[in-house]
Amino acid sequence: MAEVQIFEGALDKGLEGIVACSTAVSSIQDNTLSYRGFTIEDLAQNSTFEEVVFLLWNDRLPKASELAEITATLSKEAALEPEFIKVLKTLPTKGVHPMAWLRTAVSLMSHWDADAGSNEVAANSRKAIRLTAKMGTIVCAFDAIRNGKEPVQPKVGKSLAWNFMSMLKGGQEPDAELVKVFDTCLILHADHELNCSAFATRVTASSLSDLHSAVVSALGALKGPLHGGANEQVMLMLKKIGTIESAKKFVQDALDAKEKVMGIGHRVYKNGDPRAAILRKISETLTKKIGKPELYQMSIMIDDTMQAQKGLMPNVDFYSATVYFSMGIPIDIFTPIFAVSRIAGWIAHSQEQYANNRIYRPRGKWTGKLGQKWSAVGSRG
Repeated sequence: MAEVQIFEGALDKGLEGIVACSTAVSSIQDNTLSYRGFTIEDLAQNSTFEEVVFLLWNDRLPKASELAEITATLSKEAALEPEFIKVLKTLPTKGVHPMAWLRTAVSLMSHWDADAGSNEVAANSRKAIRLTAKMGTIVCAFDAIRNGKEPVQPKVGKSLAWNFMSMLKGGQEPDAELVKVFDTCLILHADHELNCSAFATRVTASSLSDLHSAVVSALGALKGPLHGGANEQVMLMLKKIGTIESAKKFVQDALDAKEKVMGIGHRVYKNGDPRAAILRKISETLTKKIGKPELYQMSIMIDDTMQAQKGLMPNVDFYSATVYFSMGIPIDIFTPIFAVSRIAGWIAHSQEQYANNRIYRPRGKWTGKLGQKWSAVGSRG
């Protein structure tokens, strides 16, 4: 039997710098994030989330009729089945993080999906629509249920961003400006090359498991504070700091102690996250609008200090925290919102994996003992 070669030069902690697959979904080239070749700046300024969903899934922008169709279909499929809501109401919410609840809810959702067990292309396309349409509805249902309220169903004919902002506020008519901001945030978070949760999606899909299982894997990865949970930690950090004066001491203490400042630095971007630049402008506007400009000012002070002293720049989580907070969104819902958007990218990656599949099976560099021999329990020292 031929000996399997393990190339140590290809080994790196966290797989940093390792190319794990080929993909045409999104890319980071020369500090530019692109979805299917369109820059994030272009899409954030001109597109809608529904249009970006179509783009990610079809490798092109939709025609007018196609955009109208996917927008209408997503809106129609956003409602939750009454029997599903009954089961959701039985899930504990006290002391449960929304991401843990969402992970369970999405897994349960498969039991109401007639296509759940099929990996045929047409079946996965139908599941993709339902998963993307319902993710925001489920997040809003969680917030309603934990507060002893009845979940609000979405309105047919409205965008996913409009319905999310409405359902989260009990069905109220949402502010048009905030709907536009939220739609932009969904675009900014829709995909990000081979990030942790996208990789988790592809690993599960590579075993030819079903789409719901692949998404549940992604949710488990996104839940961590080093991935989707970072924006929540940024907001908790800012609330704990409290004032600009305290912020100066906080960041200097963190630097002296060589501690990580949440939302600062990125594994791939070395000259700044382009999404953070867009959110920074939005943060300045919204924090002023709610009468809390100090949140933005603290963020700027931390940002500038970290750049000057460590050469580290903010990532998307840093300014999305104050943007979401200014929109009146509960802090522990920040990470689930990430999932409401990133579901589009996860599905695009699963489609790509299913279409050209080989199961992931990396090797590990052995660092343990060799040549061990069993001995009777009585003779062991």
